[in-house]
Amino acid sequence: MSGSKDFDPASVSIRPAATVMLVRQANGPLEVFMMRRTTKAAFAGGMYVFPGGAVDEGDSVGDVWSMNTAFAMASIRECFEEAGVLLACDRSGCTVRFDDAEVAKRFTGYRQLVHAGERTLTSVFEIEGLTPRLDDLSWVAHWVTPFGEVRRFDTRFYVAAMPADQDPLHDDIETVDSLWVEPSVALDRAASGELLMLPPTTANLRFLAEHRSVDDVMEAARAVGTPPRILPKVVWADDGRITALLMPGDDGYDSIPER
Repeated sequence: MSGSKDFDPASVSIRPAATVMLVRQANGPLEVFMMRRTTKAAFAGGMYVFPGGAVDEGDSVGDVWSMNTAFAMASIRECFEEAGVLLACDRSGCTVRFDDAEVAKRFTGYRQLVHAGERTLTSVFEIEGLTPRLDDLSWVAHWVTPFGEVRRFDTRFYVAAMPADQDPLHDDIETVDSLWVEPSVALDRAASGELLMLPPTTANLRFLAEHRSVDDVMEAARAVGTPPRILPKVVWADDGRITALLMPGDDGYDSIPER
């Protein structure tokens, strides 16, 4: 969180955003893919996160644009930009594979262009005859950045099974490190201070840690339905410092106005 009100918090708009938790089992326990944001980032600098970012106007399917579709498409686009993983099917209905060197090279080029804003992901789909795997994304959590931050997001957290024959890797621009990790291990490393994380990240790791397999996670995710909107609230000291972060149900939470 921001440490003081050195700007006007009321001037900060809330942007729609989406993130996706990629889960896998590589001959062992359930793991989730996480990346470390650069310390230069204006939001969550140095934090370990899941691939994600803000929704933009290009997040659509063909001529169809709706907020529900845009959130899901944003998570797919950001996953491709930041992690190099594309949740899409080809003309035959099979998940895209990058195990062919020429295909991998071509899509690496697309990734760079999409990341730079020089091409939209929907245009890549049109060129390659791809269809986004929207049905494979399950919306499991809904968090809003608290009033007082320099960046605020209304974020949907999705979970999806990691596609076979693709290898995720951080982009070395917005993210500078990445790892596959068991959710419980990630929580332990966060508690020890080894991995820095925001409350929504640890909350979603706790959801994943309740399950032992990808199938179990996806079944539980599909059963969530529409997740409750969670808006943490901050307590300010007279000198402008943030002294506490309150969650729904905490003492004093309801006495702080929602903004």
